[in-house]
Amino acid sequence: MPLHHFTLIVDGPDLQDAAYIDMLFEAGCNDGTVGRADGIQYIDFDREAPSFDEAILSAVTDVERVAGAEVVRVADAGLVSMTDIATRIGRTRESVRLLVTGARGPGGFPPPVTDPRGRYRLWRWSDVANWLTTQLGEVTLPEDHAATTLNASLELRRQRRKLTPTFRKTLRALADLS
Repeated sequence: MPLHHFTLIVDGPDLQDAAYIDMLFEAGCNDGTVGRADGIQYIDFDREAPSFDEAILSAVTDVERVAGAEVVRVADAGLVSMTDIATRIGRTRESVRLLVTGARGPGGFPPPVTDPRGRYRLWRWSDVANWLTTQLGEVTLPEDHAATTLNASLELRRQRRKLTPTFRKTLRALADLS
């Protein structure tokens, strides 16, 4: 079975405490290493599973078996700069800039999620990866889409708690979550 490496960002109790490390182990997280950087708690996983999405979903389930622990997101998924895109696809930043502006390639590069007039523009990696595949035939990892989709679901779960019941119902209909 393939081994998948990923990092989960986790809110909740101090998982570096010995008692919580034991709870994580008992919950099935014996393939994870707990850490903290600048006050942000994370768990690095090397998990065997048939697919990347199954590895992440099983890890989220296992982590959340620990009382009070909540997975916030998968690290390294989501937003990317032109430099990030260049690094991921093995091109120069200038080559990516030309794709973004339409000076090279077929045009129609995905719009940034930040203000396009701003100095620092960011793109959703799943949009860029899809464009690279459909427009240029460049293969990107399916893991990118799985992590991005999971992060959207985790964010929706967190934000949903803050909404009124009426707005939740409207949102459910809008997102077609019957």
